[in-house]
Amino acid sequence: MSGAGARSGILVADKGRGATSFDVVAIVRRRLGVRRIGHAGTLDPDATGVLPILVGEATKLAPYLVDQDKEYVATLRFGLTTDTHDVSGRVLSETPVADLTTARLEDACRAFVGPIQQVPPMYSAVHHRGRRLYELAREGIEVERAAREVVIRSIAIEKVDGPRATLRIVCGKGTYVRALAADLGAALGCGAAVESLVRWRVGPFALPDAVSWSELTERDGDLWPRVRTVETALAGWPSVRLDGHGAAAFGHGQAADVIPAAAAEGLVRVHDADGPMIGVGELIAGGSRVKPVRILHADRPRTRILPA
Repeated sequence: MSGAGARSGILVADKGRGATSFDVVAIVRRRLGVRRIGHAGTLDPDATGVLPILVGEATKLAPYLVDQDKEYVATLRFGLTTDTHDVSGRVLSETPVADLTTARLEDACRAFVGPIQQVPPMYSAVHHRGRRLYELAREGIEVERAAREVVIRSIAIEKVDGPRATLRIVCGKGTYVRALAADLGAALGCGAAVESLVRWRVGPFALPDAVSWSELTERDGDLWPRVRTVETALAGWPSVRLDGHGAAAFGHGQAADVIPAAAAEGLVRVHDADGPMIGVGELIAGGSRVKPVRILHADRPRTRILPA
């Protein structure tokens, strides 16, 4: 996607260490000259890696992209606990660690794979009575937080080096790797904190394909050629294609006929006959019709005449 007419899509950024997710949004907004921009999934300032920036109509797809699995590479330091669950926080305890082995760590990790209960850290963006938890934490206020169910798909141990271990974690939405580190350290009886955290993947978007931090912050030039089409956010979804009459009906908020009927059920990407994605739909009537859930205008001129 490129050119002045391209005003919607996804820019996959590699967030730099020390920057907030909103810093990245501000940079991309300025570089692309587009006001309507958001991101899909906050990264801690000390974390780096994949941050999908949603541009224009793609902002409507944020809930669906946030729902997709994420993959992290985390280096944990065992024998250390802090108030933030990472090494940037105030140290609460330090314990010598002399017996951390791959086998022992693998055994501990097994209990954390699958649906688990996780308490959000105080240093997190979770709301409590209208305020973010991290705002309260900075004032020295700690409040009780209810545990939430999150899903850890897998934990692979890539390296163990003394009191440090590098883990590759695939998890569902709402998972805090810092909380996982603290819980894993507690299970081993020595504590643990995150030393470095890289988000390797969000849904279909992986780090090797991201725009580098230096390209975002140190180079000039047109970023539009790096913006991907809106449908790439839902690359793994089933799709249906509508003819001209059906696409017009869908674009005006009406259910449309799917010819031939789709074999899939539930949510689908909806495309018009020319190929572009025009929205998210839900299949009904045995897959013979699709009703609009999210409509994307995708910056294309549309007729204002209701279908007959």
